[in-house]
Amino acid sequence: MTTVIVVFALIVGAYLVAVLEAWTTTGRLSFASPLLSGIALLGRESIVPRKSDRIFFEVGPVLLLVSAVLAAAVLPLAPGLIVADLATGALFVNAALAYVMVALVMAGWGPDGAYAMVGGFRFLGQLIGYSMPIVMAIVGVAMRAESLLTTAIVESQAALPNAIYQPAGFVVFSVAAMSVCFLPPFDLPTAPGELAGGTMAEYTGWRLAVVRLARAVLVVTLAAAITVFYLGGWNGPVLPPWAWTAAKTLAVAAVMLVAGRYVPRVREEHMLAWYWKIGIPLALLNILYVGVVLVVGEPSSMSM
Repeated sequence: MTTVIVVFALIVGAYLVAVLEAWTTTGRLSFASPLLSGIALLGRESIVPRKSDRIFFEVGPVLLLVSAVLAAAVLPLAPGLIVADLATGALFVNAALAYVMVALVMAGWGPDGAYAMVGGFRFLGQLIGYSMPIVMAIVGVAMRAESLLTTAIVESQAALPNAIYQPAGFVVFSVAAMSVCFLPPFDLPTAPGELAGGTMAEYTGWRLAVVRLARAVLVVTLAAAITVFYLGGWNGPVLPPWAWTAAKTLAVAAVMLVAGRYVPRVREEHMLAWYWKIGIPLALLNILYVGVVLVVGEPSSMSM
């Protein structure tokens, strides 16, 4: 039953993310547009490139969807409402998201097209930038909770969310999350005006519908991860716990979608330089700060 509820929440969240993304792109808010676009895609012919690697071409979009769903399986919506409360849940999120890279490289290589291949390798370069900072940020929240259980991480924020307790880690993880989702300004793998869609360029029909669904689910999963790790998860007054998780997740997804529209696209070499020269040192300082606070004790001003 819990699995059904989580999958239903992911589908609803992905639909709302599609509405928000269309709104930020076109400026028109239409709750029917994702449904109409989906029906239109399913009604079109799904073309397979002549010289494609059929296995990579078919598996890439599905693997992208599976990796996003697997990462969501260890994120709690409310006390007791989690598919798998693993002892290594926080690290499992990162491990599941590693397959996003594999999926995009397969989707880029599979069609045997220049634009798709360049898009796939661009995401590989993007991974080299964000992979270390995102793990280090997770280490910080796990240190405070003294556990890798995602439910324990939420409970550790009952008095004060990690976004205030360790703001550097919050910023690093949020920026890295946008890179994982290849959202603007980190959308070089799909770059519509430059690569004609990049890794998505050769997909049409129902296959393109799967790719877009997988990307929307990925955005929901990363927004939920930020909610669980830094915004207190289900903690909040008056409303039921699941409502707080849903509201925070949608708010984070909206911020992620809107923020990128006001920032110029980041070039690959600049992104790598920022992550290695700023992101990693910030993440290390965050770990040092959390360690010192844990040893000397939290100041009374930091607890509510």
